[in-house]
Amino acid sequence: MAAFNQALFQLVHQFAGRNFFLDDLGIFLAEYLPYLLVAAFLVLAWYENGWRKKFYLFAEGAIAVMLSRGLLTEIIRFFYHHERPFSFYNFAPLIAESGWSFPSGHMAWFFALSLTVWYANRKWGWWFFGLSALTGIARIYVGIHWPLDILGGVLVGLASAWFVHWLLGKSRKALYEEREPAAATAQ
Repeated sequence: MAAFNQALFQLVHQFAGRNFFLDDLGIFLAEYLPYLLVAAFLVLAWYENGWRKKFYLFAEGAIAVMLSRGLLTEIIRFFYHHERPFSFYNFAPLIAESGWSFPSGHMAWFFALSLTVWYANRKWGWWFFGLSALTGIARIYVGIHWPLDILGGVLVGLASAWFVHWLLGKSRKALYEEREPAAATAQ
């Protein structure tokens, strides 16, 4: 498995340092696109109908992110120490990063957020999944993650968001099946 992980890493990272445009794009996708995804999530929550639904979407996303990135990723890293590629191969990555690499905290964060968005709005959700995947590939490109780090983060994020969505099922059902005052008087 280690040889497969290294081969996939080399396949993506081999282009780093050869073209300033690709390097800048990789840096943007790995380091700055996540900020745009957070802003897009806040916009999506803001445009949800009614303050209770706005708060619910924000809370579900925040809880999923805290569970995936703040708790599960850190527990895994506490027990499993996996060296980052730039440290393993002894090269300077395109962006600074420290700590253990498995699972990717960024992927845990953004795939938890993506699944939360997908539950609320399928169209936006697919965009979030695609952009989160680009962020993951870029983090391999810039030399700070192995492909299996990315996959591990994806799985932690998806499992966390699914669990939170399942856990809040009754409150979500009550909130979204609640009749609006105008709809109740029309019947």
